[in-house]
Amino acid sequence: MRLVGPSGEQVGIVPLAKALELAQEYDLDLVEVAATARPPVCKLMDYGKFKYESAMKAREARKNQAHTVIKEMKLRPKIDPHDYDTKKGHVVRFLKQGDKVKITIMFRGREQSRPELGFRLLQRLADDVQDLGFVESSPKQDGRNMIMVLGPHKKKTEAMAEARALADARKAERQGRTVGSDAAADDAAEIEADEIEADAEVQDAPAEVEAPAAEAPVEQPAAPQGA
Repeated sequence: MRLVGPSGEQVGIVPLAKALELAQEYDLDLVEVAATARPPVCKLMDYGKFKYESAMKAREARKNQAHTVIKEMKLRPKIDPHDYDTKKGHVVRFLKQGDKVKITIMFRGREQSRPELGFRLLQRLADDVQDLGFVESSPKQDGRNMIMVLGPHKKKTEAMAEARALADARKAERQGRTVGSDAAADDAAEIEADEIEADAEVQDAPAEVEAPAAEAPVEQPAAPQGA
């Protein structure tokens, strides 16, 4: 077999027994990396470390991979103002995440005879979120529905990077508050310990007691004569 060292250097063609002996000497694993080659190629490596590093690289690649997602939001032509604000909030969140949004206006009954209601509503929504997205597909009538697609100004990768940066900043801020709280607690505990120690010193100190002044002898009244 052709043996490759742990740093990628070519050791040369060695028998299997010699390769196993070298692996045991360096406390490494003998891993076959090219079984179809002639002769087969094996490498001396720490296989556990290799698997860990490969898993971390794959995880990082998945984290940076951007998937195009199309969200859908359905509205009615005569939507309530409060419901409109709620739906618009979802659209804003989707666009900030770098996702496309498919807006569907659903017509029912006589509403189908007034498509301008849906068109004006879509135009209003597009104007409200123009800072975050643009009209990728203009409003089109599709049976009982009218559909418009909004695209985000930011790419998915940019939105993901900003979200991770914001999460890291918030995490650092929380850790800072925790550290500050711990420091304040430590200071309070130290002050309390000093006070307790001071009290103990006062209690252990010998008390200086002044000797009571000698009382003057009390003269007894003389006994009456002839008693």
